Amino acid sequence: MKSLFYLLSLACLFISGLTAEKPNVLFLSVDDLKPELGCYGSTVAVTPNIDRLSGKGVLFNHHYVQQAVCSASRASMFTGLRPDSTRVWDLVATARESNPDAFTMQQYFKDAGYQTAGSGKVMHGFTNDDPLSWSIPFVRPDDLPYAYNKSPALYQQYQGEAIHEAYKALLDSGIKGYGQHQKFMAARNAKPATECLNVPDDAYSDGAMTTWGVEILETLSKSKKPFFLTLGYRKPHLPFVAPKKYWDLFDRNSFELASFQERAKGSPAYAYQPGYEMGGYSDIDLQALPKDLEKQRELIHGYHASVAYIDAQIGRIMEKLDQTGLAKNTIIVLWGDHGWHLGDHNIWCKHTNFEQATRSPLIIVAPEINHTGHTDAMVESIDIFPTLCELAGLEVPAQLQGASLVPVLENTNAHVKLFSMSQYPDWGKKTLMGYSMRSPRFRMVAWMDRSVSEGATFDEGLVETIELYDYELDPLETESKASNPEYQAVKTSMMAALKVFLSQGRLAND
Repeated sequence: MKSLFYLLSLACLFISGLTAEKPNVLFLSVDDLKPELGCYGSTVAVTPNIDRLSGKGVLFNHHYVQQAVCSASRASMFTGLRPDSTRVWDLVATARESNPDAFTMQQYFKDAGYQTAGSGKVMHGFTNDDPLSWSIPFVRPDDLPYAYNKSPALYQQYQGEAIHEAYKALLDSGIKGYGQHQKFMAARNAKPATECLNVPDDAYSDGAMTTWGVEILETLSKSKKPFFLTLGYRKPHLPFVAPKKYWDLFDRNSFELASFQERAKGSPAYAYQPGYEMGGYSDIDLQALPKDLEKQRELIHGYHASVAYIDAQIGRIMEKLDQTGLAKNTIIVLWGDHGWHLGDHNIWCKHTNFEQATRSPLIIVAPEINHTGHTDAMVESIDIFPTLCELAGLEVPAQLQGASLVPVLENTNAHVKLFSMSQYPDWGKKTLMGYSMRSPRFRMVAWMDRSVSEGATFDEGLVETIELYDYELDPLETESKASNPEYQAVKTSMMAALKVFLSQGRLAND
C-alpha cells in the first residue's frame, strides 16, 4: 500500500500540472568509486570524460554517503531516507519489505509522467531490480548485447577461458547459492581479484550496458515524453577487470602505496572490516598482503584501469546525448555509491566510517542553471532526490530526509547543512551502530547500542566509544583525538549536535 506522504505528493504534482516541458534525467551510478579522479585533483587517474562532465556542472568536494555498503547506500539514496528509516543496514534486507512506505525517485518520476528505464547495478537493496520503479522493463546483465555473444562467467564478471571452464563445471555440478558458487570458483583458483585481457569494451557488462544505453537514448530522443534513465556501472567494484588497453594507460611501478597502513591510535578494533570481501578472491592472502607490495600495486593498478574503463563508457553516453540534442535539456547526475580503501589502515574494501569509505564523487549538471564550479558545501546522498524534484519542477515528497542542493548549484559558496552523517554497524559482536558526523574539519564517530538505530530513545549512556579525527592536522586519520583534552570542546559540541539529530527524526541538519 502506498504511503499517505506519497499519495499527497502525487496529488500536489498533478494539481500543478505537467504543461511545461520537463527536463530529462540521466543518472549514472558507479560502484565503489572514490574521488580519485582528475577533476578531484588526482594526478594518476585517467578520466577525461568525467573531467569534462564536471566542467559542465557543479562538483561536490564534500559528498558523503549514508552507509558505505552497496545495498544500504543505494536504498538510502534512491528513497531519500536514511538507513535507520529504510532499515537496510546490510546486504540482506530490502527497502520495500523493511519499510513499505518507501518509494524510489524513479517510481516518483514515473508516476509524474516520466518514462523510466534502467540497466546495470542499480537497485541493490531492493527485490528483483524493483519493478515499481520502471515504466520500461529493467534490462538485466543476462540480456545485454555482449561481444562474441559470450556472457562473462560468474555473475557477468570474467572472460578468461580457464574461468569459463571452471564456471561450466560449477553449473554442471548443480551447486546452488551465491556463497557456494564463490567458494567453488575460489577453490579452483578461478576467482582472481584482477583480469587483464585484450578484449573489446562490450566483452564485460559495463561496456555492453553502455551499448544498450546508447541505443535507448536514440529511442528516447524520438519521444515527446521526458525520461529518467539510470545506468548502473559495476566497476570499479571487485574483481578489477577491464580490457587490456585500460591497463596499458598506467605504469604499475609508478603507483604510490598507502602511506599509513595501520589502525588509528585510540580507535576500537571493531571499526575495521576484517577483509572478508578481498579475502574471498583466489589469489589473495590477507595475512601476506600488508608486506606483498607487488600485489598491492597490482590491486591499485586494477582499480585505476577499471575507473579508466568506466570513464570511457561515460564518454560514449555523453557523446550520444550531444549527438541527439538531448544534452541541452537533460539533468545529469554522476554518483559514487561509496568510496573504497586502497590499503590505507590496511583495509582493502569499503564497509567503514572512515573518510576513504564514506566520501564519494557527486557531480550534477543542470542545464537550466548557468553556473559551474566546485563547492565545499557539506552534502549527503539523500540530498539528491529532493534536488532532482526541484530541478524538474515536481513537488518534493514530505517524507524525504535530505535537503535540496539547488541553492548550492546556483551559488557554490552556499551551504544547506552544517555536517554530513554516515553510519556503520560494528565489526565485533554486531551490537553497536557507529554514527559518523563529518563537519568541514572534524569527524566524530559515536559507537552506541544498536537499539538506537532500531528506534530506541538516544541516551548518552548508550554510547560505548567515541572517535574524533582532525582532518586539518591529521588527514590520514592516524590518531583519534577523543581523549585529548584540547579537543573536549569540539567533542562536546558535536555530541550535542548528534543528540539533536537522533532525537529529531534524523532530518536534514540545517
